[in-house]
Amino acid sequence: MPTLRLPSVRKGLPALVFSVAGLLAAPAFAVNTDSSETLKPAASLEGNFLSAYVAGTARDTAAATIFFREAIQEDPRNQELLERAFVAFMANGSMPEAYRAAERLAGRDGSNNLAQFALSVRALKAQKYADARARLTRSARGRSADLTATLLAAWAYAGSKDGKQALATVDKLKNERVFNQFREYHAALIADVTGNPSEAEKRFKAAYEGERNTLQVVDAYARFLAKRGRRDEALALYKSFDEVVPRHPVVRAAMATLNQGKPLLPAITTPQQGAAELLYGLGVVGSSQSDELTAIIYLRLGLDLDPGHSLALVTLGDIYERLKQYDRANDVFTRVPKDAPVRASADIAIGQNLELLGRGDDAANHLQTLMKERPDDVEVVMALGNVQRSRKQFAEAAETYSKAIDLIGKPDRGHWILFFYRGTSYERSKQWEKGEADLKKAMELVPDTQPAGKAQVLNYLAYSWVDQNMKIDEAFKMLTRAVELAPRDGMIIDSLGWAYYRMGRYPDAVRELEKAVELKAGDPVINDHLGDAYWKVGRKLEAKFQWNHAKDSNPDQEDLVKILKKIDKGMDDEAKPAVDGVTTDAPKQSGG
Repeated sequence: MPTLRLPSVRKGLPALVFSVAGLLAAPAFAVNTDSSETLKPAASLEGNFLSAYVAGTARDTAAATIFFREAIQEDPRNQELLERAFVAFMANGSMPEAYRAAERLAGRDGSNNLAQFALSVRALKAQKYADARARLTRSARGRSADLTATLLAAWAYAGSKDGKQALATVDKLKNERVFNQFREYHAALIADVTGNPSEAEKRFKAAYEGERNTLQVVDAYARFLAKRGRRDEALALYKSFDEVVPRHPVVRAAMATLNQGKPLLPAITTPQQGAAELLYGLGVVGSSQSDELTAIIYLRLGLDLDPGHSLALVTLGDIYERLKQYDRANDVFTRVPKDAPVRASADIAIGQNLELLGRGDDAANHLQTLMKERPDDVEVVMALGNVQRSRKQFAEAAETYSKAIDLIGKPDRGHWILFFYRGTSYERSKQWEKGEADLKKAMELVPDTQPAGKAQVLNYLAYSWVDQNMKIDEAFKMLTRAVELAPRDGMIIDSLGWAYYRMGRYPDAVRELEKAVELKAGDPVINDHLGDAYWKVGRKLEAKFQWNHAKDSNPDQEDLVKILKKIDKGMDDEAKPAVDGVTTDAPKQSGG
């Protein structure tokens, strides 16, 4: 089955990802969700506690903050209640309340590592560097906490103008592969901020050699070189990155600045920015490991130090998107500085999220306004096409994608997605010849380094051929390859199973479709397909069970009518003549 998903246009964001296990421990609490400003506290301590608990379970830290705020006023000595409130306050971005709770927790238990850690960040913000280091000493427990506390302490020494001790502190970290780039990157930044360019260059080079495709390292190193008049070397770093991650907004903006002969400012100029950069990097780690609570806490603390850290804001917004908290994501995206290279992507994300919130007209209006402001921005035009496609306005989407393709001129490999989306829009709007040409063009452009993308293109083109009784042998080879590239994608496995079905190889179809249902149990089309295959092999009771499951899984209205008819009357078992090796049973329009 072809899959179409509304994409994120923030390719490569964020990029500073390191494999660091066991991040800062925190009390268990669910991640935040939409704002609950209209809620009022309950009338009793018990009511507030239970309401806060339910809000946490529902991933609503805005509501939890309201109820915890009231509960700790009624029972201020309850340690567990205060700890949970503290975490909720931080996750919700209520930093003054979080710091007050941290003071109370640290006053009762000086070894409370999370409270001391938060208070050390507040001390760094206030330029109380000795106090920050003292609190970090108390909070350092365990391998990952040692990494965090050590690097923050190094930044505190940098704040005290003690560059030598700052670097010595960084070098206390063990020489472990998972720490090396993190250590060398921050050592380079510290050396640069404290006026030690020779050491900074040595450390930047070490960080870069460790992993050449880390955005933050590439950007900071190139800016360091540019500041010293080594423009060509800086451009070479950016161009090398651009070959791997094409058209990244940060890289494009920096290259344009250099090509115009303008100065490229350093990435980090203060200890507060350096510490915020550290917390941003740790937040990315938490996000990549699906530890949203830890990620949000790191990002909130980092943004308290540097409210304009654009990549931290984008990362926080991305997390809320992943949690399907689109209002909160948009609140964060609107905070991205207007002059940040990623602001354009944040604006696009706001439009996409409006669509996901069911505000399609607002989404279209927002994106059309962006198109007027930035008529040559391919990403904006593409985003409008994505919204139209998600609303099943396929003919309109194809026209919009055509405008984007006209803007790019000669396409490169990074533009395969545009041809893929236009091709699928043509196919859905019954313009198959145009769709087939675009899908073939996407197949030509999509690089082998993007196996998931290649699998999607293979799948859609091959499924479309099978569904039309065309090029069966070639289609089967392509579907087999797609499954090899994406063996855990239930929708692609469904395509292979449905192809077996159309060939009349029903036992093979059952085998593959059962795999697809296991991987994507709630998809109505996959369940419908499996029901059809069960019926063909004589498992008619199971067939009706699958059809009923498909019926209850919110299928399209057209599919629902067919499903209800099969539940009532079953299927016509009479064999149909084959065309090119495929039975001519009526094709089904796939989901997506």
